[in-house]
Amino acid sequence: MFSLLRVTEGPLNHFFGYYDKSPWNKSGEFILSLETDIYNSQPQDHDIAKVGIIRISDGKWMEVASTKAWNWQQGAMLQWYPEDYENLIIFNDREENSFIARIVSISSKKEVHRLLLPIYAIDPKGRYALSLNFARLHRTRPGYGYAGVEDKWEKDLHPSEDGIYRIDLKTGDYKLIISIEQIYMTDTDESMLNVEHWFNHIQISPNGERFAFLHRWRRVDGGFWTRLITSNPDGSDIKILSRGLVSHYDWKDNSHILAWTRFQNEDAGFFLIEDKTGRYIQVGKGKLTQDGHCSYSPCRTFILTDTYPDPRNFRTLILYRESTDERIDLAKFYAPPELIGPVRCDLHPRWSRDGRYICIDSAHEGDRQLYIIPLEKFL
Repeated sequence: MFSLLRVTEGPLNHFFGYYDKSPWNKSGEFILSLETDIYNSQPQDHDIAKVGIIRISDGKWMEVASTKAWNWQQGAMLQWYPEDYENLIIFNDREENSFIARIVSISSKKEVHRLLLPIYAIDPKGRYALSLNFARLHRTRPGYGYAGVEDKWEKDLHPSEDGIYRIDLKTGDYKLIISIEQIYMTDTDESMLNVEHWFNHIQISPNGERFAFLHRWRRVDGGFWTRLITSNPDGSDIKILSRGLVSHYDWKDNSHILAWTRFQNEDAGFFLIEDKTGRYIQVGKGKLTQDGHCSYSPCRTFILTDTYPDPRNFRTLILYRESTDERIDLAKFYAPPELIGPVRCDLHPRWSRDGRYICIDSAHEGDRQLYIIPLEKFL
């Protein structure tokens, strides 16, 4: 049997957000979380989430700040700041009619710096961050953007003045490096005409020298098509790696991306794709048969992922050993049926920095809380 440690308590709800960030600080003493009294409604512009840290040794939750820019899927992009993984955190917030990012010291609980744009992904070396239009994302993909700010390009299907922005973390200066119009004009096909386009899911490679993102556009049935695209940090050397169906992904190393996608004459699955060349191989064929929030362990030998609810409303937490093609089902967690769509509570499994533990968000006990699972017996 696996061990499960509940590290937050009600009556308030606690969660962290997405699967591509570690909530642990460098020493492993604290993990980050958001706290809210909301359970199953979409955050509105007046809803505030408290930003806090949890001391793992005793489960004490300590408030550090608050935010008005958050959602159930990715939180407030809350994470430890590369300059100091022990004491500094960064998260998105709303100030008047714009989204920003705040860098806060957990020891002083004071803001030490702010960025004039919100962050989506941060260079692991702390040189730059990447941003996009969270107001557009709020409209086009409910559950991933933030309420409270108007999208200036709402009526433009593929704006030339909006897209991905690069922020210099030393100076705070920012500039548009890839526009939606530019990507729309790159290898355009008939399905992309006369429909709305947007960007989502930016992730930077481990060495910070490339980044990936998803280009999406509306389908006539209300869904969307997707392309997985990579680029240099300045927006140059753009490569399209997959198109049509693309979902969750993670960088394995500086030149390979694991993604749930489909290639011609192949069923959907997890494929390891080489950046720039687009060469690919399937990973976990017959074992990893469902889309999930996939991430590599810090040592890059295991894949951690989860599933969406099965017919009985249970989500499965999965550990996969790539070298031996071994799937280990760690646990199943009940997904309350009232938490669906943008307010769902995905497990979003995340690694500790040493790879010995994982952390999940779950509502299987009737409220949203954080849980830690030790992995020693499986490694």
